[in-house]
Amino acid sequence: MGDLFKLLESRIGANARRSVEVYAREVPEFCAVAAAGPQRDALVEFAVLLRRRTVELAADERPLGGDDLARIVAAGRERALAGMSLASHDHVLGLHSALAVQELHEAAGPGEADALMRLLGWLGPQGTAAKDAYTHGFLDGQGNVLTFTHRVQQLATALLGGDPVAAGLAEVLGMTLAPRYTVTVVRIAERGAPPPAGERERIVGALTAERPVPLRWREPLELVALVPGDSAQARVRRRALDLARAVASAVGRPCAVGASSANRHALPDALAMARRISAAAPLRAVPREVSTLQDVFVELGAGRLPEVERWLRQVAQQLARGPDLVATLDAYYRHDMNRLATASHLHIHPRTVDYRLHRARELTGIAPATAHGVRVLTAAVARVLAVSA
Repeated sequence: MGDLFKLLESRIGANARRSVEVYAREVPEFCAVAAAGPQRDALVEFAVLLRRRTVELAADERPLGGDDLARIVAAGRERALAGMSLASHDHVLGLHSALAVQELHEAAGPGEADALMRLLGWLGPQGTAAKDAYTHGFLDGQGNVLTFTHRVQQLATALLGGDPVAAGLAEVLGMTLAPRYTVTVVRIAERGAPPPAGERERIVGALTAERPVPLRWREPLELVALVPGDSAQARVRRRALDLARAVASAVGRPCAVGASSANRHALPDALAMARRISAAAPLRAVPREVSTLQDVFVELGAGRLPEVERWLRQVAQQLARGPDLVATLDAYYRHDMNRLATASHLHIHPRTVDYRLHRARELTGIAPATAHGVRVLTAAVARVLAVSA
């Protein structure tokens, strides 16, 4: 065994104790686990074992054995059963990697290049195997302390944050990750206090029982679901719309739905876009559509210019002076300016539609059936519907 390996072996105890001290100092949940004497001793013992096996196996360039990986799996499971969160688990793994590099840097001296390269070459694949085993044990252990609903939301959070732990979470939940998702944001109308945490948990539980897709209640008035596939596919939009309607029914409030599709590794950007789309999408007691960028691009562009926003607000205020003009114009444009279809949808006479369109022109000075009218009034109507229902 070379000098580097001998030096690392001589420092195993000190490095193990230091690692536990660092974890306890930097990770509050780990500090709680390591508070008692026997528990702290067990943590140090495990840290010693990891370093001893690293020196022994790396010196001979042998991989971690089945017994080694089983011990690491068991350690991960114990941390989960002790109540550590996934965030703390990730933090500890990050600190472990940093400490491993620090320990090598402290031990490596001149002329140790060959031994150092051999050790680093071993740490690459074997470090990954150990991390995967620890994470597998941790996620498996969480199954005994967390509900299925909570873990589904963990999976959604991991996917939306680009966290590689998503693959392990999906495996223990029995879910297959899709190569592409439609991030669907359901925005709930602000009417009184948001649903309490317990009610939100109940609703998510009911949704996941019927629709096994990653989802989470991201804000008190915002639920995010990851529907496998692309929003250009009719079946994906139907599935997203079905989920949004279930949310609206469960909370008893109007909802707006925005969606953006992306490959699995680009979901953080898709979430940001879907949230902007949902903010511009219409609030409806029973959602009728899943809005995408191509549906609200005018509203999104107009919202970036305060002057345009103020002007559209004035147009909306003018429309508010007439009888049901916003609802009539919304139906009129959604039915491609077909008077008869609009009248049938609204359950009114076609002449009533004509009167309301004429009244809209009187109040705003804009003819609804012209190209200019379509451009302006659709944006004004969308703005009203995005904030009221």
